Amino acid sequence: MTTTNTPEGPEPQSDELYEHYSFTASEGQEPLRVDKFLMNFVENATRNKIQKAAKNGSIEVNGKVVKQNYKVKGNDVVRVLFEHPPYEYLLTPEEIPLDIVYEDDDVLVVNKVAGMVVHPGHGNYSGTLINALIYHFDNLPNNSSDRPGLVHRIDKDTSGLLVIAKTEHAMTHLSKQFFNKTTEREYVALVWGNIENNEGTIEGNIGRHPKNRLQNTVYKDDDEGLGKPAVTHYKVLDRLGYVTLVSCKLETGRTHQIRVHMKYIGHTLFNDERYGGNAILKGTSFSKYKQFVDNCFKILPRQALHAKTLGFIHPTSGQLMRFEAPIPEDMTTCIAKWKGYATHQQ
Repeated sequence: MTTTNTPEGPEPQSDELYEHYSFTASEGQEPLRVDKFLMNFVENATRNKIQKAAKNGSIEVNGKVVKQNYKVKGNDVVRVLFEHPPYEYLLTPEEIPLDIVYEDDDVLVVNKVAGMVVHPGHGNYSGTLINALIYHFDNLPNNSSDRPGLVHRIDKDTSGLLVIAKTEHAMTHLSKQFFNKTTEREYVALVWGNIENNEGTIEGNIGRHPKNRLQNTVYKDDDEGLGKPAVTHYKVLDRLGYVTLVSCKLETGRTHQIRVHMKYIGHTLFNDERYGGNAILKGTSFSKYKQFVDNCFKILPRQALHAKTLGFIHPTSGQLMRFEAPIPEDMTTCIAKWKGYATHQQ
């Protein structure tokens, strides 16, 4: 298939369709209109866009085109198809500055700012770390998902360290280290509540939430086959009254792992909107306290999570490389405010 680029994206030259989304409804799915079902599962989707896609014949269930009022049932396979390939595969180099912590012929370590998406995806087709990388560096190797240089990722609103592979050898070597869980990854997080133990380990399979695909959740041991094993080791750094500053070391690297695991033990990340941390989960009912927390939310308008330490074996020299990125100003200011509040409460 050949395409011609237009301001709106690629113009199709055939009737070939490309799959943009595919979801399998859980076995216990109660009948639900397909447009409402997709609203729960597609990030940044609007009802209007989904209904337009249905009108254009772009939504299929079990291989058949359906209208927007089709009721999705258990085990239905819902697919959304368009005439153009997903925009995340149409990578455009963009002149975006990078905070490079270390660079040699094989690897690059960057300190990602909060708010930057790592790779293009639905609703975020530009301004990503990959758009910046392909502008600054030629011939980065593709990973198994055709994403240049990417060995691992962190969430959009999480700040901190990432290692990028500059050669095929480095990509293979580093990917193996992440797969074998031999890398060192330490995060600093501010969480709601006073954690009971000074340190501990959280274990629990993590997988997509059955009702909200934008969230992940922990599956219990008796939910056999659901989710992937995940292990997080945490240590309390500072107790600040209604919130706690913790260090989290990852043994595995599941999507939203720290956010999901901390919520699982009752300590949702501070201002983590997706998991409910943007509500006042601990504290008093005084209006002054509410105003204080709202001010903290404004200072730190994201989940309080920073990838502080990254360690790995260099793919060519075999040396242990270890890097640290200072906690960014939005987090340090918020932490300082909580320290002041906790001091005055004593």
